[in-house]
Formats: sequence, structure tokens, C-alpha cells
Amino acid sequence: MPKAPLFDAKGNRLGEVELPEAVFGIEPNTHAVHQAVKLQLASRRSGTHSTKTISEVRGGGRKPWRQKGTGRARHGSRRSPIWVGGGVVFGPKPRKYGYTIPKKVRRLALLSALSARAQEDAVYVIDAIALSEPSTKSMAALFQKIGVAKPLVVTELQNEVVEKSTRNIPGATVLHVDGLNVYDIVNHPALVLTREAVLRAEEALA
Repeated sequence: MPKAPLFDAKGNRLGEVELPEAVFGIEPNTHAVHQAVKLQLASRRSGTHSTKTISEVRGGGRKPWRQKGTGRARHGSRRSPIWVGGGVVFGPKPRKYGYTIPKKVRRLALLSALSARAQEDAVYVIDAIALSEPSTKSMAALFQKIGVAKPLVVTELQNEVVEKSTRNIPGATVLHVDGLNVYDIVNHPALVLTREAVLRAEEALA
């Protein structure tokens, strides 16, 4: 059974807590993680690039010169792709780069990323994050006391106070359990979860 250090709201260590084996204790599948990260990055592409085809380029309504007798090659339009300023053949057009992978692979990738962090001893559990109002100073002090930098903070539900307290800390990100994704887990060197978030993750993923 994987374990993680347990801290109180001020960063004082309380001991250790057992992590769910089904969520944090599987053998990581690096291929599934790679597929999930590749999918997320592809889906983020805007795909708004566009070039003009021969039918979209302005001008070129008149034949540049007569067909025969000039000694030059015959041409029908200045919009031809072989002319400077002409249309583009097979150029990029607006498109979506996103695609899908099987649900089982997505789930495996998420569990693999969480388990990999647990194996690296990079998972930290907070008994509860008790902030009555946003405070970047308090959150930064908590991270320093725990000994983490640029963490991914996971709460059981969306918490606006925690989000506002963390957003000015370089490299730190806040997500709730339902928003957990492979890219953010891989992109942060440490995971900081509330105790309730661990329980909710077990219910959602186990």
C-alpha cells in the first residue's frame, strides 16, 4: 500500500497516510501516458491557419499575354500557383487537431501518472487547507514548510479561495479532482492533495 506524508494546514507533519492502491499503486504504463499527453497537446492547437487557393487569390481575371507568338510560356492567370502571389496548392486550412483515444486508455494513463508520482515520493497530503480569504503569502509559506516547489494542488471541489491564493505563485496550479488530467500531473514535480481529495479520487477512479 503506497503512503504519503500527512501535514496540517500550517505545514506541520502529522505522520503518514495510506493512499488507495487502485489509484496510486498500479504499475505505470508509460505508453498510455504518452498517448494521453499527446492527445491533450493536440487538442490545444487552435488550428486557425489558412492559405488562399487559386480561387481565393485576388486578381488574375485577364490572361497575362496571348497564347501564341510571344516566345514565352503560355499562362492563363496570374493566380496560378507557379506565379509569385498566386494561390497555394494543398496549403493549410482551418481544422481541428483533436482526436480520441479509448476511455480505458485515458483512465490507465491517469492512474499511471498518479502512481508514478507516488513511487517518486512526490505526493503530499494536507489534512485541510483552511483559508478564510485569499492569501498568497500563506499558501507560499505552506509550500515552503512542506518542501515543494511548483506543485499541482488538488482539492476535492472547486475552491476559489485556494485558486486565488495560488495563482500568483510561479509554476503552481490548482485543480479539483474532476479536473485531474495527465498533462498537469506530468508537468508538475509534486502533487499536493487534501485528504478529502484523496477519498474523492478513490471514489471516482478506483
